[in-house]
Amino acid sequence: MDGNGRWAKKRFLPRFFGHKQGVDALVKVVQACIDREIEYLTVFAFSSENWKRPSDEVSGLMGLVLAAVSRYLARMGAMGVRIRIVGDREAVSPKLRNAWNEAESATAHNSKLTLSVAFNYGGRWDVVQACKGAMQAGVPPEELSEARLSEFMAMSYAPDPDLFIRTGGEVRISNFLLWQVAYTEFVFSDCLWPEFGEAQLDAAIEAFRERDRRFGGVKEAPAVIAG
Repeated sequence: MDGNGRWAKKRFLPRFFGHKQGVDALVKVVQACIDREIEYLTVFAFSSENWKRPSDEVSGLMGLVLAAVSRYLARMGAMGVRIRIVGDREAVSPKLRNAWNEAESATAHNSKLTLSVAFNYGGRWDVVQACKGAMQAGVPPEELSEARLSEFMAMSYAPDPDLFIRTGGEVRISNFLLWQVAYTEFVFSDCLWPEFGEAQLDAAIEAFRERDRRFGGVKEAPAVIAG
């Protein structure tokens, strides 16, 4: 969800207001996904590299997460959304961890859409923690296959994503879901995240539908029957 800061700058506002508007955009996109019967949505809210940002912006983001849980949790629950937090929780405050636990617990019974919020997450971190998990579980090296290691990834509960959308005009992955996007289709949008809505979502879905997905294989040509 890229472009919050630039959206605010264009309006001569502090970056925090862009992040706040970004949360509102997320709620709208969640509803749009439900309307389109999309069952899994994963958003990159805060990367493990984002700690390098100015301290006032980081603290503002932490406060915004707490406010968002308070403001939208009941609404998300009523929409049938199950919330899952993925990422390294050790670096955040106990207050924030408690808010995440509350959000996950309160929505655990929902099944219309699973919203995974990647916070203090990095794709390389995910691979490392999965390897540690496999070692701690006593998996012998000769039994450590791709499928086995996948069981220890942070999002083992979800299928690999079909579509990856990045807003804000950037055309890189930025350490997001490195393991999971091996055969994901990518759509890069110039739209800043606070302005992203149903029209942009539908455009990305339409682009996805036009892709020829072979997953490394070759599709057989249809048989031709002579008349």
